[in-house]
Amino acid sequence: MTGDEKIIEIKNLSRIYAMGEVKVRALNNVTLDIKRGEFAAIMGKSGSGKSTLLHQLGLLDAPTSGEIVFGGKNISDISESEKARFRLLKFGYVFQEYALLPELTALENVYLPAMALGRKKEEYLKAGTQVLEQVGISEQADKLPALLSGGQQQRAAIARALANDPPLLLADEPTGNLDSHTSEAILQLFKSLAASGKTIVMVTHERDITTWVSSVVKLADGKVANGSGLYD
Repeated sequence: MTGDEKIIEIKNLSRIYAMGEVKVRALNNVTLDIKRGEFAAIMGKSGSGKSTLLHQLGLLDAPTSGEIVFGGKNISDISESEKARFRLLKFGYVFQEYALLPELTALENVYLPAMALGRKKEEYLKAGTQVLEQVGISEQADKLPALLSGGQQQRAAIARALANDPPLLLADEPTGNLDSHTSEAILQLFKSLAASGKTIVMVTHERDITTWVSSVVKLADGKVANGSGLYD
């Protein structure tokens, strides 16, 4: 359930890449708000700027101009050390390819962000165990990723994103490698997380996503599009 409180305010955000003498405007003065508890989908054709926008939100890349305000704080120009800590505390990342370390168990993968914050062993073990239970794969805690199904690996990746209890999850095509049944299960999990107060911003190509999310942001040529269809 969403409220009126804005967790993210994007103001005139632009990102220009220089490719030799050619300049590519991946984002062009994007302005939008994301409310706390919102499950938002970013959609558009390939090259529309979806992943670029997600990378900007996650402080994985710096904008050419404009601002990103998170919880009332402008985070677009904070120092690299501040960004690193901000990413650990405020953001959880979920990727299409899961990005689990193959030599670590599901539990070990999950508690890495908590370890990175310097939490005590008993604390990060507890946090890892709790979030694995929350996403429904606590019985797989001691298994290596190669022994998990695609859906279980993605749930482990979501658990890792939740390990430090961040208010915002950023997901890049999280169902891209999953069959339709497993995709629905992951989307249901995201929906329940949003209902519990998490804010989720997800890049996706899934055309029936509107049945799951609370809002859709359509991008075209680096701008917020105003067409009636998802791929206008």
